[in-house]
Amino acid sequence: MTSLETPIGLLLVNLGTPDAPDTRSVRRYLAQFLSDPRVVDLPRIVWLPILHGVILNTRPKRSAKAYASVWNHDIGEGPLKTFTRLQTEKLRLRSSSLSGKAPVIVDYALRYGAPSIADKINELMAQGCNRIVLLPLYPQYAASTTASVADDAFHALERMRRQPALRIGAPYYDDPAYINALATSVRRELAALDFEPEVILASFHGLPQAQVDRGDPYREHCEETWRLLRQALNMSEEKLRLSFQSRFGPAQWLTPYTSDVVASLAENGVKNIALFAPGFSADCLETIEELGVEIRDIFVEKGGEKFARFSCLNDSLEGIDLLETLAQRELAGWV
Repeated sequence: MTSLETPIGLLLVNLGTPDAPDTRSVRRYLAQFLSDPRVVDLPRIVWLPILHGVILNTRPKRSAKAYASVWNHDIGEGPLKTFTRLQTEKLRLRSSSLSGKAPVIVDYALRYGAPSIADKINELMAQGCNRIVLLPLYPQYAASTTASVADDAFHALERMRRQPALRIGAPYYDDPAYINALATSVRRELAALDFEPEVILASFHGLPQAQVDRGDPYREHCEETWRLLRQALNMSEEKLRLSFQSRFGPAQWLTPYTSDVVASLAENGVKNIALFAPGFSADCLETIEELGVEIRDIFVEKGGEKFARFSCLNDSLEGIDLLETLAQRELAGWV
């Protein structure tokens, strides 16, 4: 077998999930997640005492209850892991479309929790892959997501005597395949409703404003996705609105906040809305419980009537079509 015929690894990477919806597992997961300086970039001497002295002694129990409400108990997985695994399995069935002479081995890893990026890189190398593409499933670039994946991957390589050639997939916030997949999904979800939303909300995960002020392009990427999606759906800014969710702590985060927008819409007489999370490649706690329960409750309490949360792309046909296109782009020249 020549070097051009040796297998190439393709590793889908998503954020992560606890191993179980219990306090101990959630504490372990949050400790890893919130210790990452890419996620919380405060001085360690300031942040770590807060994390270990306050947050990890109070938040895990509350978060464990939320995870339990969305957990896939029959298979022992959180929804994000389930959908990432299904995306991998379905993309694997299309591996012939990704391969030239060199076969492509498709797998997945989680930045926090298991399976880890380091473990999967080692597994792929053990299968003969000396070239590996990591495809972070974050459409919009943020240092706390895409850069953290790269950090972790190259940290794994630091410990290797024999390293693979490694590529990190580019953000795809403005890729036509991504915009088309979102538009197709939104149209299908709208067609299935028994009401006409007066407003549709595109809710992106939030980011501390300070990180954007220091040069993170995340807000620009979100706004460009929003613009292109409005164009694809032929919707105005008033019909398809932008917001940010999941803020944490007292600092200023990107605005407008999803919770505030929903409350304001209801208070100003809007009775029917729908929302979706275009920055999430797979449904998870933040989409199912935060948007589908907490945000819905705010809307109803403020006078709203009909509310719908659209699913993420997950393992839908358009979602897998998108992953296939992205994989072909990032593998170009290697297959």
